[in-house]
Amino acid sequence: MPRDFLELEHATILVMGLANRKSVAYHVGHVLSEAGANVLYTVHTEQRQRSVAALVPDKSVLVCDVAEPSQLERLSEQIRSRCPVLNGLVHSIAAADYGQRAKPFHETSKEAFLRCMDVSCYSLIAVCRALQDSFDDTASVVTLSISTARMASENYGFMAPAKAALDSSLVFLAKSFSRFSRVRFNAVGPGLLKTASSAGIPGYVASYLYAEQATLRKKAVQTVEAANAVAFLLSPRSSGINAQHLIVDGGMSVNYFDQDIVARVVGP
Repeated sequence: MPRDFLELEHATILVMGLANRKSVAYHVGHVLSEAGANVLYTVHTEQRQRSVAALVPDKSVLVCDVAEPSQLERLSEQIRSRCPVLNGLVHSIAAADYGQRAKPFHETSKEAFLRCMDVSCYSLIAVCRALQDSFDDTASVVTLSISTARMASENYGFMAPAKAALDSSLVFLAKSFSRFSRVRFNAVGPGLLKTASSAGIPGYVASYLYAEQATLRKKAVQTVEAANAVAFLLSPRSSGINAQHLIVDGGMSVNYFDQDIVARVVGP
């Protein structure tokens, strides 16, 4: 495949949510850089900025706590000073405080729920509003969701409603921005990934191992596969796709009654 197949060479893309080498944001940035794009990153804190410096040498890494309006305003100013336009934005940000154990959903505290909703969902709206004047007329915005918010995975808890709200919000953003631009908004919904942030979810390893066996190929979804899907949606090659949720789950959603898994539960 030619380097410029995605037509992203020289495109400027802001990737939000870089944490470490395992994060989706890191893999997305790597794929975009290979395609010739100019990648900028944001991290949550100055401490994180220092820790990721060696991961993305020669790249701009900006600090932005998306829950703080003043930092969003500062980010907008920094972007305008660094590049004439943004051709794309990757929103790979989420936060949930599960405490020491997963609680029944009805015991979710208001504070934890609203904090999760603010960082994981509302931040997409706030960021897009802050960067509205920096977007190219045909820019593409991609957020990281999950494969389905219709499955009540107890250990995932209140993050799933936040992701459901995120999926709905991108549809409304697509409609809202269509009044004055052709900016597109889409989501990539991967199956369970092996990331550092997922390690903080109670019982995640067991769920991950089950998901691996539930895929049609009996192999877990790789983070780079989600990153590849993000790059495609950022690309002009996907120009006809807007307000959509692209699932990357290795076929797991059609394979819950896999005969091998059933046999382990009820016998041959």
